[in-house]
Amino acid sequence: MVPSTFLRSKAARCLPVVLAALLFAGCGTQHSADQSTAHLEGSAQADSGYYLQQMQQSSDDSKTTWQLLAIRALLKEGKNQQALELYGQLPQDLNASQRQEQSLLAPEIKLSQKDFAGAQALLAKIDATSLENNQQARYWQDVIVAQQGQPSLTLLRALIAQEPLLTSAQDKQKNIDATWQALSSMTKEQAAALVINADENVLQGWLDLQRVWFDNRNDPDMMKAGIQDWKTRYPQNPGAKMLPTQLVNVQNFKPASTAKIALFLPLNGQAAVYGRTIQQGFEAAKNGSAGAISGSAVPEQTAQAASVQDNNAVVSPSQAEVSDLTASQPTADVQTQPTIGSQARPVQAPGTGQDAAPAAAPAQPDVQAPATQQPVSTPAPAPAETAPVSPDEPTAPQPTAQPAVASVPANPSANIKVYDTTTAPLDQLLNQAQQDGATLVVGPLLKNEVESLTKSNTSLNVLALNEPESVQNRANICYFALSPEDEARDAAHHIHDQGKQAPLVLIPRSAFGDRVANAFAQEWQKIGGGVVLEQKFGSVNELRGNVNGGGGIALTGSPINASLPQQQAVTIGGLTIPAPPSDAQISSGGKVDAAYIVATPDEIAYIKPMIAMRNGSQNGATLYASSRSAQGTAGPDFRLEMDGLQFSEIPMLAGSNPALMQQALGAVRNDYSLARLYAMGADAWTLANHFSQMRQVPGFELNGNTGDLTATQDCVINRKLSWLKYQQGQMVPAN
Repeated sequence: MVPSTFLRSKAARCLPVVLAALLFAGCGTQHSADQSTAHLEGSAQADSGYYLQQMQQSSDDSKTTWQLLAIRALLKEGKNQQALELYGQLPQDLNASQRQEQSLLAPEIKLSQKDFAGAQALLAKIDATSLENNQQARYWQDVIVAQQGQPSLTLLRALIAQEPLLTSAQDKQKNIDATWQALSSMTKEQAAALVINADENVLQGWLDLQRVWFDNRNDPDMMKAGIQDWKTRYPQNPGAKMLPTQLVNVQNFKPASTAKIALFLPLNGQAAVYGRTIQQGFEAAKNGSAGAISGSAVPEQTAQAASVQDNNAVVSPSQAEVSDLTASQPTADVQTQPTIGSQARPVQAPGTGQDAAPAAAPAQPDVQAPATQQPVSTPAPAPAETAPVSPDEPTAPQPTAQPAVASVPANPSANIKVYDTTTAPLDQLLNQAQQDGATLVVGPLLKNEVESLTKSNTSLNVLALNEPESVQNRANICYFALSPEDEARDAAHHIHDQGKQAPLVLIPRSAFGDRVANAFAQEWQKIGGGVVLEQKFGSVNELRGNVNGGGGIALTGSPINASLPQQQAVTIGGLTIPAPPSDAQISSGGKVDAAYIVATPDEIAYIKPMIAMRNGSQNGATLYASSRSAQGTAGPDFRLEMDGLQFSEIPMLAGSNPALMQQALGAVRNDYSLARLYAMGADAWTLANHFSQMRQVPGFELNGNTGDLTATQDCVINRKLSWLKYQQGQMVPAN
């Protein structure tokens, strides 16, 4: 009996221990499941390593939840390949909350692969109202990313839906700034085409603010008043409670002083011809002899300016791009104009009745010797230097309707000092200008000096006349350059606006050509385009040899890396499929519908006929060219050979300001490359007098002689160019 009693007693004592162990085991499982659910609902966050560890240690339903969390974390950490592999291992039997998470992860994986169209298709299948709050915020963020920043109703609606789901003030400000960025990126035509629902009150408020901005962006005082009135009318709009950062800058706008301007230019050495030409244009605008700065060329002006009498102005002695200028810039030989199958005849310069004279440096104003290494005051150029147009000489008619533009009156009494940048280091000149009382610096021009500028600590406002390789956003610096990359970006927009979808870029085989191609491809991607092809050509002698050999130029090319989506290898069932090679040759097969040609007049005289030789004149692809090919050498035979070709040009040389065009060409003896610099000098004066607006007022626009001028957030001045077309021996507006 004793043993029996002992056993029963021992069992009774052990039972609570066993029950407790079972209870704790169940609680542990339940705790793990609760933990994974909390993370899935967004109430807790961790890195992928933690989630992967939890997944390995779990064997119940929570394992799948930890797996989903690990995929989300891996995507957030940029470990896209590992996330894709783990996503492929998800089981089929998911519960409702797990299926919701899987439905969100699918487009997020597409976004990580830059497959924006695929992401948009998957997002369209998701009902946002069925998601948890944290998942809704992610969903709208995914919709925003999938739009690639392209302004649209879809993007605006996604941003508006996301805003109330955000909790931190920083996230809300980012959302509001993104909403305003989408609105301010639209053209007036795009905005006018938007059709919204009657109950979209928040969106209606944003669109009314956009209209206030459109109507007043060139008048900071009117803009301030308009914003205040808008806030009164829409007090509940998120933008009224937390104004977009760019509009806060408008509210705080104060015009910068331009009483004393320091002009930093090279006045000696190989770049002196460029510096002195810019100086002439700057002073002509300052003294009111540059003519009114008007908008884009009207057809009548363009026709008259373009046929000015078969003008055969000489090509610049240097074909180097201004944006590449350094202190030791070499000059190239003067180039001659070839044609294929015809000979361009000598023609007269506009308004002269004589053959054009060789290119020469413009007359030099009286300046002090550079050996003094001191800033020099420069008087207004003499009449012979600026070659004003005689009242008896015919000029192109003025526009019948002027666009709304900011203008600046002539101010002959403005205090301008010219500093020769070849005489002293930039820091020394900046210090000297500050001691002399300068409130604004225009220049320097040479690229290496602009690079030095970004490393200086000057407090002066500076309008640099070039752009560094890497732009830094400095509150007191703007960058204004006549760069080929700028032209390429404008060309991408022009070609895209004409409905083209598959462009080919024809570029010289050089670092210059590579830079232009990359700029075009990057901009093409930004505006929603796909892959851009490139084909490189050699010297004029090589092109001539190909013509003699009976060869042509096929509309084929290799993809430009900058336009390719980030391809990644994919692993399925343990088999890794590598990404396709990026240098695969792609033929047109009728797909290339546009070719952008970056060539000199000599080169394009061979290239265009060689394209027709190989592909036929009715190949369906429209040909475009940069202003590099428009050097004033367009004789009648050349114009006929180029029939159908569209090309970009600064508005002044496209006919928008005929008086300044004749004045500039007269000052530089019909050298079109230098005439562009003359126009740049005139625009630099206008920009200098609107420095604060360009720096602080989003969307501020100047219709200048070198283009329609706007500024990025980094205050890089963008130029929208005029586009002309050769048509039956004439040059007419391309639009």
